[in-house]
Amino acid sequence: MTTLSQLSPNSRIWIYQSSKEFTADEIQKINALATEFVNTWSAHGAALKAAAEVLHKRFLLIGVDEQQAAASGCSIDKSVALVKKIEADFNTDLLDRMQVAYRSGNEIKTFKLPQASSLLEKAELTENTVIFNNLVTTKKDWDEKWEVTLKDSWILQTVN
Repeated sequence: MTTLSQLSPNSRIWIYQSSKEFTADEIQKINALATEFVNTWSAHGAALKAAAEVLHKRFLLIGVDEQQAAASGCSIDKSVALVKKIEADFNTDLLDRMQVAYRSGNEIKTFKLPQASSLLEKAELTENTVIFNNLVTTKKDWDEKWEVTLKDSWILQTVN
């Protein structure tokens, strides 16, 4: 079984953020579903070198090393079908791109993007708050730019 850390730096990554924190039991079940999926994932008959896992009780990451075989539109559609199945089975939303996760001490909290200005005014968020940039698309960017300070993210540009 391939893990995310074993994928090459240029591998494609998709990050899906849950609207709720998953329980240990849910994580185990989701990881089993995701592992079963990536172990049989293919594009035009070619097996994909892929990995998937839940991180921080909130994020589903799916990665594919396209040096072996590239993910096609149909194979990407299959991964989205997996995400929708997880949403339905575990009563969560994984496709809401208006939701932002950030670190608050040892916790990961979320807010809706339109709330950013208000949270900044109340100092619940600062320029140094670490947020999760779920827009990264490669393993290299995931390794280097997934967790960034608010001041180094795209979010401040939307509220200023």
